[in-house]
Amino acid sequence: MDVSNIPESLKYTKEHEWIKVEGNEGTVGITDYAQHALTDVVFVELPEVGKKVQQLKAFCTIESVKSVSDVFAPASGEVIDTNKGVSEKPELVNQSPYENGWIAKIKISNKDELNNLMDAAQYRTYLEGLGH
Repeated sequence: MDVSNIPESLKYTKEHEWIKVEGNEGTVGITDYAQHALTDVVFVELPEVGKKVQQLKAFCTIESVKSVSDVFAPASGEVIDTNKGVSEKPELVNQSPYENGWIAKIKISNKDELNNLMDAAQYRTYLEGLGH
């Protein structure tokens, strides 16, 4: 596992989600580590636009050839957009987890919650602690 593919500009959860914050909006996806662990993604169940989400609570699922996994919201808020591209081509999550494979955009209701997340250096250390 290559821990160098951890973009510096993102925040991370211990469940291997990332969020890119721009103003009061956050783009959410799963990390490179998570997509490797899942192996080939075959289906992404996108959340509904308008859905209220809570930090670190499941808000959608990803299905791979190995398993079905919950995706946890890195921040509380409301889903304002979803990536239709991953519905049509779920392999985008594997091929481009930080760019084209994003899952949803959230209007963040409490930016203070972002302090509960890890930055890139902390996430790298966390993965190393998991033995990667």
